[in-house]
Amino acid sequence: MVKLLSAGALIFLFSAPVLAVEYEDHSGMLMDHGDGHLMDMAGGMVMGQNASTLPGGCDSISETKEITVHAGHKHAEKFPGRMFAFDTQEFKFKPCTKLTVNFVNDDHIRHQWMMHGLPKYLYPKGMFHLEVTGPAKISGTLILPPGDKTYLVHCDIAQHMEKGMKAQLKVGDGDGDLPSIPGVTAYVIPDDYEGSLSTVMADVLAAAEIAPIVGANPTAASQLKTPKEDSFISGVTVIGLAIGLLLAPFLAKKFKGMSASEVIATIFELLRTGIELIIKLLSGLVKLIMSNKNKILPGS
Repeated sequence: MVKLLSAGALIFLFSAPVLAVEYEDHSGMLMDHGDGHLMDMAGGMVMGQNASTLPGGCDSISETKEITVHAGHKHAEKFPGRMFAFDTQEFKFKPCTKLTVNFVNDDHIRHQWMMHGLPKYLYPKGMFHLEVTGPAKISGTLILPPGDKTYLVHCDIAQHMEKGMKAQLKVGDGDGDLPSIPGVTAYVIPDDYEGSLSTVMADVLAAAEIAPIVGANPTAASQLKTPKEDSFISGVTVIGLAIGLLLAPFLAKKFKGMSASEVIATIFELLRTGIELIIKLLSGLVKLIMSNKNKILPGS
């Protein structure tokens, strides 16, 4: 028993480093491309970094703060219907705060921490941007403007914000709350789980089929609601059956006493003869049309 416990302890000690998530730190690998734009070749990026220039209206740095923000799928589990999220959905700081953000990506895809609405004379394109392909972490610093304002923070990768990766950062008292912040404010378009899948799909299909036709023809909607069912026996089928009944006595005499191979050969011969006859008739019709065109009209 003691040997088994010892072996289990050794296995756990050696496997612990393997199970732990290793976060690659991109902060020391970034290359300066000017205007506060730092980037490396491994998917790390910092845009709009400003650690020294005071925004207009700030006489000095009010305080220095540092936060760590995690991003990933697991942080959205507490928000039904969401796929991605930050571990924090609301941040509050004093105006003119020097803020360092340590952004940690817990997923194996790319995520961003973007802050919009900053003064463009100091922050190119009016934003502060952290980006990393994870699992990894990256850090950047900015100085918050003066005044009370609420800023949007989100991931700009396609559909990540719509699926829950957004937050708000309030400077001072802020100027209100932003909509659809998970766990903070109500969604502009709330999720509806009342209808069954079959009901929802039926409504979607009905709208997709009727809407385009109604725009072109107002009477099309009523026609769609009461479509005419196709007849089980079409006109072509009736004609084929009539021809078969008329030819049945002739074919019975023709194939009487023949073997299967002889019947097949005779059928192909009849088809060949029929095709040749059709070609001959078409050829004669073409010659007749061409001869009429070549005639010289009187007085011309």
